[in-house]
Amino acid sequence: MRKGTKVKYVCMRCGNCCRWEGYVRLTSEDIDRIAEYLGVSREAFVREYTRMTSDRRGLSLTEKPNGDCIFLEGNTCIVHAVKPKQCTGFPNSWRFSGFRRDCSAKRIVLDAEEA
Repeated sequence: MRKGTKVKYVCMRCGNCCRWEGYVRLTSEDIDRIAEYLGVSREAFVREYTRMTSDRRGLSLTEKPNGDCIFLEGNTCIVHAVKPKQCTGFPNSWRFSGFRRDCSAKRIVLDAEEA
């Protein structure tokens, strides 16, 4: 591939990123949007589905006992339509070294006018 070639990844909804260790940090807007989608109050959402991050800088979604995101069922995000901002950009906006080992996203090479 030529230097400077642009690549994007199309999520195949494998759910693997929802199983990685780490935080799904929530914005205030994420909390409001997901609470409304679930039909619960903001307070109930925070109580049931979030925890304080270890750096105490905000809230994160909780995980199931096996480490999966609380909203992952099989390979499906049950709040996909309103998923947190952190999740919406994956895999394109926060690729990291080694992400392809577990991520099934389809790699697309963009034409110059698409990039």
